[in-house]
Amino acid sequence: MKITVLTLFPEMYEGFLKASIIKRIIEKGLAEVKVVNIRDYSLDKHHHVDDTPYGGGAGMLMKVDVVHRALLDNISNDYTYTLLTSPKARPLKQEDLIRLSKLDEFVIICGHYEGIDHRIEKYVDEKISIGDYILTGGELPSMVVIDGILRLLDEGISSDSLVEESFNDGLLEYPQYTRPVEYNGDRVPEVLQNGNHKEIRRYNLKMALKETMLLRPDLLEKRELSKEERELLAEIISELA
Repeated sequence: MKITVLTLFPEMYEGFLKASIIKRIIEKGLAEVKVVNIRDYSLDKHHHVDDTPYGGGAGMLMKVDVVHRALLDNISNDYTYTLLTSPKARPLKQEDLIRLSKLDEFVIICGHYEGIDHRIEKYVDEKISIGDYILTGGELPSMVVIDGILRLLDEGISSDSLVEESFNDGLLEYPQYTRPVEYNGDRVPEVLQNGNHKEIRRYNLKMALKETMLLRPDLLEKRELSKEERELLAEIISELA
């Protein structure tokens, strides 16, 4: 997979691309991440990349011609997928990351200042948002997208680690524990220590349902519950009453 990031602040990616799983995936040759400075595509001597908006308003807008030149110079072919970070988009979901992880190549355009001249959207395949809030620029959202996609690549991380994660089956992930078995009076649940895989599976499902019910009930509203899940939810509600 080849990923190209168009940004005004390439230095923000230096640590991100050289740490942890991301570094390992790149070193394995599973992905190539190229960071491009949009400012290099400004044609005036002061390398201006922004200007005041027509019609008035606060802030400065990134210029469409500069961004478009950067985009044209960094797409390989007509099939290169183009993303634009923007608060004016449906919030990113895990299924979006799974879909994007199947691409061979894509470019992410990072907005900044007050945004980018609206005309750039003509050259964009998809806008992405990581939530209903405003950041100073699209660099952090682009890192979220890259991180979420790269960890899904084959051989990126253990496939077992991807099976039971929050949102993969429409539920939040159940709580997990490791040694020591007791810390400050808090013990690892006995059921997780008894080696009975059937009981452990049922317990983990119950805890996933409980976490989802308490923190993201909207996910349960969209889910078609199995008989076992309905029974477990009834137990949870009774225990909480």
